[in-house]
Amino acid sequence: MSEPSPTPVRRRRGRLLRFAGALVVLLAVAGYLGVQYLTGGVGAPRCKVVSANGDGASYEFTPEQAVNAATISAVGTSRGMPERAVAIALATALQESGLRNIQHGDRDSLGLFQQRPSQGWGTEKQIMDPTYAAGVFYEHLAKVPGYSRLPLTVAAQRVQHSGFPQAYAKHEPDATLLAAALTGRAAATLTCQGRPAATPPGGPAPVRAALARDFGRDVLQEAGATVDAAGSSAAPAPRASEASVAPASPASSAAPAATEAERTVTVPVRDEGAATGAGTSTLRRGWELAHWAVANSSALHIDRVSYAGREWTAGTAAGSWRTADDKSGPEAGKAASEVRIVTAQ
Repeated sequence: MSEPSPTPVRRRRGRLLRFAGALVVLLAVAGYLGVQYLTGGVGAPRCKVVSANGDGASYEFTPEQAVNAATISAVGTSRGMPERAVAIALATALQESGLRNIQHGDRDSLGLFQQRPSQGWGTEKQIMDPTYAAGVFYEHLAKVPGYSRLPLTVAAQRVQHSGFPQAYAKHEPDATLLAAALTGRAAATLTCQGRPAATPPGGPAPVRAALARDFGRDVLQEAGATVDAAGSSAAPAPRASEASVAPASPASSAAPAATEAERTVTVPVRDEGAATGAGTSTLRRGWELAHWAVANSSALHIDRVSYAGREWTAGTAAGSWRTADDKSGPEAGKAASEVRIVTAQ
């Protein structure tokens, strides 16, 4: 005897269950992609640094890593530390945290360098501040006699006291490329795609605050920017892990879009070694600031960076530097004496 045919109610219930299952899968995939975008995984904008020597060496990394690497470099150069010190710090952070400001680790280890409050590195709050963490790392490194002449693994180990000191060695090539770009020695070698244009604008205030955070208030005084009594602009400077990717709200008809001049931060570049015969050249300082801006482009919603006749624009597939409009006479000198950072609409 044959089984009775399914009733219409049972068929509808089956279709609803299949539809619900498919919806759950789609939501899970969307959530996964959203998390990956925020944390620098699949589908996220990418950054890349290439060798200036023409040997084809390169290193790809995420916007979150780019912001942290730029902070580590800026804190080092602002303290007068050489490029080698920056490379040691970057290699250490690559090994300890993957250049991510993580809130966990072995025992009470925290942050970019996995520093331990119980070992005198600072409070948990301090260690989770990348600017502080980088600064205290350099303080310890500066006390290592002849650190710049030591093998990187030895110098890093004398600061970190790691159980796996040789692990730092594998990060030396990437750290060396990053240090060359972020200290400005290798011009136009660091690029990022930047956030899509649909992301909410940041404006000049967070850019100025972030410059003061990483380089110190002097960089803003050079730029003629106004800084409040607390030492920062009105808006906080977000890091890549804090950047929102929510769709932009429709513009209000009562609030016209800011002009490019209103969205631009101009940072004059001076020869840091002119007075003392030491330090960095004007061009190197300029490229340090320009690469810093590109590294922070996703977190701070930076649309364009211009320096020394070259221009980087967000949203392009490669995010590469191109030759800007030809300039001659006074304009040519001006292009090398200031970095222009234009934020998104």
